Amino acid sequence: MKTRFWLFAIVPALLLGGVVGAQGPILMDLISNRVVQKYQSASCEQLWEKKGQPKTAEEQNFIQFLRNDPSERTTFINKIAGPVVNKMFECGLVP
Repeated sequence: MKTRFWLFAIVPALLLGGVVGAQGPILMDLISNRVVQKYQSASCEQLWEKKGQPKTAEEQNFIQFLRNDPSERTTFINKIAGPVVNKMFECGLVP
């Protein structure tokens, strides 16, 4: 469930999600940078509000892409993990 918290941040980038495989690392860098930027600029209140909201179709597509490609998933998570988890910790979203 905690992995859902970062998902709200990728909505604009998910519009490009269908071409992630075709564009390779450049697009993955763009998406991961947007996720980090959105987490760093979001207030704790905004993160708490987004916590329980359902995923959009774009988010679901991107999640499916990450599930189907373990190497891209690893790359994505390695890029966003530090900044996102630090923000979640500051906001009391992780112990």
